[in-house]
Amino acid sequence: MGRTLFFFLLISSILSAQSNDTVKSTRYLEDQIYVGLSIISLTNTPNDIAQNGLSNGFELGFIKDIPLSRKGNFAFGLGLGYGRNTYFQNIKIEEINAITQFQIAEAGFKNNKFSMHTIDLPFEIRWRTSTIDKYKFWRVYAGTKLSYVFASNAKYKESGNTIKVKGISEINDLQFGLKLAVGYGTWNFNFYYGLTDLFSSANLDQVTPIEMRDFKIGLIFYIL
Repeated sequence: MGRTLFFFLLISSILSAQSNDTVKSTRYLEDQIYVGLSIISLTNTPNDIAQNGLSNGFELGFIKDIPLSRKGNFAFGLGLGYGRNTYFQNIKIEEINAITQFQIAEAGFKNNKFSMHTIDLPFEIRWRTSTIDKYKFWRVYAGTKLSYVFASNAKYKESGNTIKVKGISEINDLQFGLKLAVGYGTWNFNFYYGLTDLFSSANLDQVTPIEMRDFKIGLIFYIL
């Protein structure tokens, strides 16, 4: 009787361990490295401001995937990344006597842009149809992104003249917005809507406040 009970307990222990291993094996991490490309549209702009060229963005980073369900298809994502946004428009930015001036560029200029380089902190709620051995699946990742602008510059070019400005102090150092990624497999659409103004204290001709935000649409690629 004692040997039978010992054998039964041993088998039960082995089966329980195998079951636990199976449960643990279903917990996995997903989509931790990202690369994104986007086209930017400026919103809430004053009447005289218009885009002139293809404003664009680039982002690269790492997101820590934190599964919330046993199957791993529902998770949080908290990340750290780099972003670069370039805006082509008709705001001429120049520095005169250590004061940044913002004016509407006259017709005929060849190139005009300003750029921001950011450290990004994305936060996502993640839903997907993946499994531990399924690499093509549907995903919906929604959340927010906080960005710190650590460098900025502007370049205005017209016939025979080029104006460059580095470190635009009027740019809002902290940018915040909503983000959404939706797709299947490799191809995923990426959306971002800024909730803060790009500039914190800039005025056209020192009169009209430059209050504008950005809306981005593009593609984002994930790597485990």
